[in-house]
Amino acid sequence: MTSSIMLGIDTGGTYTDAVLFHEEWGILAKAKALTTRHDLSVGISGAVEAVLEQSGIGVAAIGLVSLSTTLATNALVEGQGGRAGLVMIGFGPEDLKRDGLHDALGSDPVIFLPGGHDVHGNETPLDLAALELALPDLKNEVSSFAVAGFFAVRNPSHENRVRDLIRQSSHLPVTCSHELSSRLGGPRRALTTLLNARLVSMIDRLIGTCETFLRRRGIDAPMMVVRGDGALISATEAKLRPIETILSGPAASLVGARHLTGLDAAVVSDIGGTTTDVAVMEDGRPRLDADGAVVGGYRTMVEAVAMRTFGLGGDSEVHIDERGLVAKIELGPRRLVPLSLAATLHGPVVIEALERQLRATHRGRHAGRFAVRTGVPEALSAGLSAQEAALHARIGTTPIALDELLTVTPQKATLDRLVSRGLVHLCGITPSDALHLLGRQGQWSREAADLGLQLVARARSGSGQPIASSAEDLADMIVARLTRQSADAILATVLAEDGLGDIDPARSVLIERALGRQQGILRLSLSLDRPLIGLGASAPVYYPAIAEALSVSAIIPADADVANAVGAVVGQIRHTVTIFVTCPEDGLFVLSGGGQQHRTTNRDEAFALARAMASQTALGHARDNGAGDPSLSLREEIDAPVIEGAPKLVEARFIATASGRPSIAIR
Repeated sequence: MTSSIMLGIDTGGTYTDAVLFHEEWGILAKAKALTTRHDLSVGISGAVEAVLEQSGIGVAAIGLVSLSTTLATNALVEGQGGRAGLVMIGFGPEDLKRDGLHDALGSDPVIFLPGGHDVHGNETPLDLAALELALPDLKNEVSSFAVAGFFAVRNPSHENRVRDLIRQSSHLPVTCSHELSSRLGGPRRALTTLLNARLVSMIDRLIGTCETFLRRRGIDAPMMVVRGDGALISATEAKLRPIETILSGPAASLVGARHLTGLDAAVVSDIGGTTTDVAVMEDGRPRLDADGAVVGGYRTMVEAVAMRTFGLGGDSEVHIDERGLVAKIELGPRRLVPLSLAATLHGPVVIEALERQLRATHRGRHAGRFAVRTGVPEALSAGLSAQEAALHARIGTTPIALDELLTVTPQKATLDRLVSRGLVHLCGITPSDALHLLGRQGQWSREAADLGLQLVARARSGSGQPIASSAEDLADMIVARLTRQSADAILATVLAEDGLGDIDPARSVLIERALGRQQGILRLSLSLDRPLIGLGASAPVYYPAIAEALSVSAIIPADADVANAVGAVVGQIRHTVTIFVTCPEDGLFVLSGGGQQHRTTNRDEAFALARAMASQTALGHARDNGAGDPSLSLREEIDAPVIEGAPKLVEARFIATASGRPSIAIR
């Protein structure tokens, strides 16, 4: 018989969630465990074992496993990821200035090679000499490579040759740009490829860890991963194209929100430990961003839900500007390990350091801050400078107070670089600590939260007064700030949807008056035209106040805390392939796309072949990813203006989409 019990897993920045789900009966069990970044298997096994114990269901009954994650999104928002080498074929240094590529590259190495193709796939000779010269040293300085060729989407041969050379010499992961997108726009495709290369090791570790645990536990079922557009792909494909998992968690939450509420129109806001993700749902589905997902300030070529991701969550860094007469609080975008969690994980060392700092006459510059290794494999520390390596060596798996770690001012910048590489976590006060002190959360150490907030409350504003009268007062200020920044995030999203994206809610005087209910001859108010769905473990704590500020009703499903894991198992497999036909000269038609290229002298034959290539490739990919009986849709876009009385083909696009539910393992 066919099993219809599915296991959904969502690995977030703070928690890993698991649900057991049945097509007819819904959620059978749900559980959470802390995400253990140094060893992801601990968090995954903790959550899965808990749902199995709750349900009493044997592992043989599980027919499908589906995984969603915010790890890729969080890494890009926080500027983290492995060090990658970028190889640009047919481009020059001036191309780095386009689409944010230079900023995204940072200090990572780049090599320019002569070569590339034109729009019809004709080549400029490829010269590999510079790469051959650099590889012996470069392979020891990076953890992966990204390869982007000029018009590689029309002819990928040069990218493939560079990829083969790198793999033969270094045995490191290589991402080619034509594997990620069929769209033109070389620098942005290079940017997308670079970000993908940085994420390869992270997502490979996550999926590999999950697969190893499932095998060990005797769960013999196909494994899927949620893509950024909410569709499902096989775990194998996700390893090759981890960039497609950016917005995986948020996309899964939208699919889950629709399933849990049944609403067709809503604003969905999902708060996690690191980010808040906001999207508008219309006609029961989220809109896809036609221009590509924007994450961490970079617009990629990844098709994903039209969702805005903000560096704001329960574990956001608390910034206090003490320069004005009244201190100002800002949250994010970086995630810290909350002091309450650090003390729970690492015992008295955190409490003792906080008590020592409180006994001091003056609050030190780094009071209440700690550093601890993330525990990622040592291979990911390739390319550290001497200063970075020395500081990294002093940081262990037990938190060390920054006032003991940092002896000279420049070391703070060095530490920040280690954090951005994903090698070190910072610990400090967060909104989660504020909620623990206020008694609205209770899973971690309230004592550590109290001590940390006492320390920070001692800071003085420009007027010479303490920034808060007590730790509790500071906690209230932090929660109020999270409420306001969350409201601003939601307003920024809906304003953009309404074509008013140039209005910044955080700077608008009118919005400030409306949200603050300020009195005056002119009274201003604002509200949404649809309900606000609040998702996330802390949604019941935060979203009632956020909804009140926005004068809208809040809907917080009973299973809002595991919406991502639910979305992971109720989605569909979907794959789209575009085949292009161009006419470089009369009587010659060139077909390209999907890593293929063909030439023919007959237009009707070219179009028929393009339809067949697009359809067969899309169906093949869908079946390869586990779709049992995929359906197919095909649309055609033909750009052929009439010139001198006859149509002249500029470009024709044949776009096939295959979709279907994954096959459940047969028992």
